[in-house]
Amino acid sequence: MRFSPSVQGVLALILACTVWGLSPLYYHLLAHVPPLEVLCYRTVWSLIFLGALLAVQGRLGLVGAALRDRRTMLLIVASAVTISLNWFGFIYSISIGNALEASLGYYIFPLVAVVLGWLVFRESLSRAQIAAVLLAAVAVIVLTIGLGVAPWIALGLALTFGAYGVLKKGLDLGGVVSVTAEVAVLAPLALLWLIFRGTEIGNHAMNWPDMALLALSGILTGVPLILFSFATRRLRLSTVGLLQYLNPTLQFGCAVLFFGNVLTPWHAIAFPMIWAALALYSVSTIAADRRARRRARAVI
Repeated sequence: MRFSPSVQGVLALILACTVWGLSPLYYHLLAHVPPLEVLCYRTVWSLIFLGALLAVQGRLGLVGAALRDRRTMLLIVASAVTISLNWFGFIYSISIGNALEASLGYYIFPLVAVVLGWLVFRESLSRAQIAAVLLAAVAVIVLTIGLGVAPWIALGLALTFGAYGVLKKGLDLGGVVSVTAEVAVLAPLALLWLIFRGTEIGNHAMNWPDMALLALSGILTGVPLILFSFATRRLRLSTVGLLQYLNPTLQFGCAVLFFGNVLTPWHAIAFPMIWAALALYSVSTIAADRRARRRARAVI
């Protein structure tokens, strides 16, 4: 059976978001490894996997060309810093068993991205988008007051991923090429850390099962990225935006069902507010997409 390009895109995106959404279960297996060490291994193995893929495709030279251009190199370094902070925050949240904040961070990320687009690129905001952002902000305030502390991990994940998106707008590179360049910049630092400070967990040397799991992090980083890039070339942005909510939803399920994270009354208030904000934002995005397509057809 041969599927249409749009169906292929939907299936690829669902698979990518499923891998991302269930990744807390994988990182939980490495909770006994220091988060910074997990990040270093993820960086190195991602470079190996993605570099090998580009070499097979004959595109590895694109990474070198990008790193030789000064402006592109600066953007790649900045992107590398923000995505490494995002990865570390996620790994850390799983290592302490707080997958709930991780899911919250990726739920509010689209709304943070809207605000950053307005601040950095002067993108206009519709009334629905403004209402969605304000509703999400109130939800965060509710959590902060109710729990006595701000959801710093969630806010950090949303802000670093949002900043990463802003920086990527300035990179005229494909997703796989740009991420390969980013991990290539980070890999020397990661290797130095592993050589001089890593290779041990507590008082025990790293064992082979742990090493195999850490090696898998390169594949788990690269494959969803490839699927996501494949999907975005075949789907409207509004469809991509809606399906991406599968990721934090699965993380939310992992947090409640697997990690046993407690849903307090404050969470019971804040999460529905955020879901309502995302629904409002999504409806607004779909409506804007339809208007744009109608205008495009009218011009033709």
